[in-house]
Amino acid sequence: MVTSTRIGVWLAGLLALPLASCGGGPGPSAGGGDYTVWQVYHGDSAGTHYSGLDQINRSNVHRLQVAWTFRSGDHRGDNTSQIQCNPIIVDGVLYGTSPGLKVVALDGAAGEPRWTFDPFASAGESEEASALHVNRGVAYWESGRDRRILFTAGFRLYSLDAVTGRPAVEFGQGGWVDLREGLGRDPQRLFVISTSPGAVYQDLLILGTRVSEGSDAAPGHIRAYDIRSGDIRWIFHTIPQPGEFGHDTWPENAFETVGGANAWSGLTVDHERGLVFAGTGSAAYDFYGGNRHGDNLFANCVLALDAATGRRRWHFQAVRHDLWDRDLPAPPNLVTVQREGRTIDAVAQITKSGLLYLLDRETGEPLFPVEERTVPGSSLPGEQAAPTQPFPSRPPPFARQQLRLEDLTQRTPEAFESVRRRFERVQSGGQFVPPSLQGVIIFPGFDGGGEWGGAAFDPESQILYVNSNEMAWILTMIPAGAGSQWASAGAQLYSSRCAPCHGADRQGDSRLNYPPLIDPERKFGKESLRQIVLEGKGAMPATQVSPAELDALLAYLFEEPTQNLRLPDSSRESSPPPVPFIHTGWVRFLDPEGYPAVEPPWGTLNAIDLNQGEILWQVPLGELEELSRQGMPVTGAENYGGPVVTAGGLIFIAATKDEKFRAFDKESGQVLWEAELPAGGYATPATYQIGGRQFVVIAAGGGKMGTPSGDTYLAFALPQP
Repeated sequence: MVTSTRIGVWLAGLLALPLASCGGGPGPSAGGGDYTVWQVYHGDSAGTHYSGLDQINRSNVHRLQVAWTFRSGDHRGDNTSQIQCNPIIVDGVLYGTSPGLKVVALDGAAGEPRWTFDPFASAGESEEASALHVNRGVAYWESGRDRRILFTAGFRLYSLDAVTGRPAVEFGQGGWVDLREGLGRDPQRLFVISTSPGAVYQDLLILGTRVSEGSDAAPGHIRAYDIRSGDIRWIFHTIPQPGEFGHDTWPENAFETVGGANAWSGLTVDHERGLVFAGTGSAAYDFYGGNRHGDNLFANCVLALDAATGRRRWHFQAVRHDLWDRDLPAPPNLVTVQREGRTIDAVAQITKSGLLYLLDRETGEPLFPVEERTVPGSSLPGEQAAPTQPFPSRPPPFARQQLRLEDLTQRTPEAFESVRRRFERVQSGGQFVPPSLQGVIIFPGFDGGGEWGGAAFDPESQILYVNSNEMAWILTMIPAGAGSQWASAGAQLYSSRCAPCHGADRQGDSRLNYPPLIDPERKFGKESLRQIVLEGKGAMPATQVSPAELDALLAYLFEEPTQNLRLPDSSRESSPPPVPFIHTGWVRFLDPEGYPAVEPPWGTLNAIDLNQGEILWQVPLGELEELSRQGMPVTGAENYGGPVVTAGGLIFIAATKDEKFRAFDKESGQVLWEAELPAGGYATPATYQIGGRQFVVIAAGGGKMGTPSGDTYLAFALPQP
């Protein structure tokens, strides 16, 4: 085993990498090509998560052992950092990212470092800021002797020389461009990053972004950057402007103020057709849309765009006027299916709600009927929920759709009685009960159902493999700002400006790395927090507040005696709440001992036949060993990160809270192999071959669901003769 802890730029890497001989970007075109390489995020441009390698197979997977490990050494000691990266491998070199968002180039056969690039050393930002978001991968491009690695950190998109790791100085401002620019709003007031790598099409990098989910959110427009210069070549307005298709699904001036509708989970490309595909998120603010009446195109849409120009080819909206944070959580899979003797190129889109839409790739028409169902209206003043929502007739949902009394935990009588009392105080009516003051059950929860790890498609069998969460969450709304039950001026300001991200309970949002504000003196200090509010830092954009408002806000946060003072009426009127209702935080529905309030399974792996629209099998994914020792069957566990399916008959997936890496038989769902990881593998693995030897690599970065953070990449292979 080789363990590497020091990383540096090695000039020797210049000689170690062969020169490229062709241009236009790597990876097979959608629907075919070389499935034995892993040069693109999720395996190929179609996002299949599939490998044609079969050296590791059902008969020998039990013999897998660690071939090499690499430790970056930059995980956070407070267990808040992660590695969600699905690395790529080009000409024997593995490119990935570390917990601190450094890019590393490793020898793919031995794990030895070639070079590293630290974006925050050159940008002058602190290590703390670097950990405020995650990175799920990098993109690779080549043309002749020019080879680039493109990736994002903070608000910067970087272009690096793939051989040396040095910035490509002709790209933007000496190697980077500002993602906040070009959106039609003041860049200094926007929070814009990108957690997923862009998609390469010819000499373009097409990129979606992650934005705030509060009322201050930037628009989630999709942009194409010239890979050589960094210039924006085209932009698709996901919140349409006057004269553009879909503008009438919003209020007249919403494009100037409303944000979201962003393609944060990544994109896929059909190179043969010249199309790029995206799944978009909800409009912001997530849970109240009284300021954005209408269906809100192109939020919650599968989008097909002309990759060269950005023009819309077609769209399909999976959720109208989203009030539940029902982002499309993963890039669309480009698949090929058989229907009535015909071969059809299609798009498969998983959802947080556990539904799967299968659409014709040329037209966007559903391949199975989609039913429009009437859904409940909203009880919040000013809100206008959509009257109907679309439901696919097939395949059936891969997660339960409504939490009922009989679905509550039976782990112990005490656990059942506790969650029953909570359950009876809130609403639980299925997928589209609008948020309310009473509280509603979100099931599957805010993180799925399907999540950002995505699904794997086997082109041999036309079977899609998707892991799913079956966790319930509770969403409760409260009035914001003046007129709420919150007495002090500082509390009113907090509820209207801060609570949409940090929660009404000040517990933060671990999903999006919004820190808790329970003890700000220990974490920030008063003057430091004052500067962060005024100037922004990391995920926090600069905030426009008056001196009196800021003093009141800080007095409230630091629990000073002035917290009960009210601002003058004129000051309060100058800063009205952006939305009249906010939510009380991201609340999992758990029993008194911290286990899910629902009966298992809590996490599953599913095999879906796309030809017939049937679920072939569903098995628990993950195990809580303390419950197994008590005699409970395997429960499955909450999971983050996707699967890889191979020609060797295997599905590789980590993802689970029990910090294990597993191989399943793709025909039966049986576990054939598992290994303990040094930290949770909340990432999608990759598989590749060097020198005739197949490797499977996983990032073990931990840091989710209360598990320790890590900093390790591990590659597994069969023993050498």
